[in-house]
Amino acid sequence: MAIGTLAGLFSGLFGVGGGSVIVPLLVLWLGYEERGATATSLAAIVFIAAFAAAVQGLYGNVDLLDAALVGVPAVGGVLIGTWLQQRLQASAISLLFAAVLVASAVELVLR
Repeated sequence: MAIGTLAGLFSGLFGVGGGSVIVPLLVLWLGYEERGATATSLAAIVFIAAFAAAVQGLYGNVDLLDAALVGVPAVGGVLIGTWLQQRLQASAISLLFAAVLVASAVELVLR
């Protein structure tokens, strides 16, 4: 429940919460394996994203055309990413994930 609350807080505040909050906490706090943590996070994101988008829509912050322009091609990315994840070792997934988070943090700090 704490992981879900943090993911919801981060989703509402920053537009993130799944990969950057749920996956690391499932791995570190609950001992999930990377693939299981990723899959569980993706399932949870369905609920988080739908509710967060609805609330943001009430504030008038959602541009449906832009959302479709980003979301529809993302389906192809999901298929490719899932295919690739099944072929990588869990340790490689962890390292790649950590590298993405560190690169994102550095970019945000330098702005």
